[in-house]
Amino acid sequence: MHYSETDFNQKNILITGGAGFIGSNLAFYFQENYPTCNVVVFDLFRSEATFSNGNLKSFGHFKNLIGFKGEVISGDINDDEALNKLSSYRFDYIFHEAAISDTTVLDQGIMVKTNVNAFKTILELAKVNHSVVVYASSAATYGDAASPQRVGHEQPQNVYGFSKLSMDHLAREFCAQNPTMSVIGLRYFNVYGPREYFKNTTASMVLQLGLQILSGKTPRLFYGSDKIVRDFIYIDDVVQANIKAAVSGKSGVYNVGTGNPRSFQDIADILQKELGTALGTAYFTNPYRAYQMHTEADISFTCKDLGYAPRVSLEEGIKAYVPEIQRIFKCEVNHG
Repeated sequence: MHYSETDFNQKNILITGGAGFIGSNLAFYFQENYPTCNVVVFDLFRSEATFSNGNLKSFGHFKNLIGFKGEVISGDINDDEALNKLSSYRFDYIFHEAAISDTTVLDQGIMVKTNVNAFKTILELAKVNHSVVVYASSAATYGDAASPQRVGHEQPQNVYGFSKLSMDHLAREFCAQNPTMSVIGLRYFNVYGPREYFKNTTASMVLQLGLQILSGKTPRLFYGSDKIVRDFIYIDDVVQANIKAAVSGKSGVYNVGTGNPRSFQDIADILQKELGTALGTAYFTNPYRAYQMHTEADISFTCKDLGYAPRVSLEEGIKAYVPEIQRIFKCEVNHG
């Protein structure tokens, strides 16, 4: 499916974090729709290295790129030498997805270095090539701000959200100094869909509950989960937002969600309907003192400025995703 009338054939495209969830989906979108575009994936890929919280330092995984025919470069965005090698490619578009996306990482220095300082190097690379830049910002910039969340009303509660907001400030300053450049930040809300499995514990509730159900366990939710709502967005709509942003000629920061929040209970119920189970729900007390009960993206400017329009409802997204969740359970969970 083409999300834009722009022809990306013959264009040079860089996707940082291209072995991750959103990056790999973008890589396949271009490969499937524009067979002569040149896509370069740059990713750290996973190793045994972990942060102090025990989680992996990189969620990039080769299995997300099986079938991808473009060039793949292993590199760290914190390594200026590695990034400098990319300057010879003359990229038309840069999709910057590489980041530490684990919100529980406590090492503030590495978070800021990876998410903010490396982004400046990406912007400088874009300036040389006059590339369009679309980068991953985050709904974490809003912290526990009241719904609907709107650009300009941020109050990050962790260093991850702070780092993403710092990226937005950096992009704004860069565009003020380079007014002919197009740099767009996309604040993703709760994304779910194929190729997220290797995010491990940071994968979506849709995948985690789906795997619980397939293992025969009753899905576990906090008491009151019918009132805990999030703006869940299917990966196809996130890809759409990236493409629309890339061709918009705009600069700025935009929310990427559906504007239609749904509950955790809805997810569990839809999954059981699609999987043909009737396991009910096991409720337990929410252990978190501070817990966000409601997120909802204000997407009015995203629709107006970028021509974005969310197409996939939660029911449609889960229905499309279920065969992949079943494959993951069979091939990865049981034989991983």
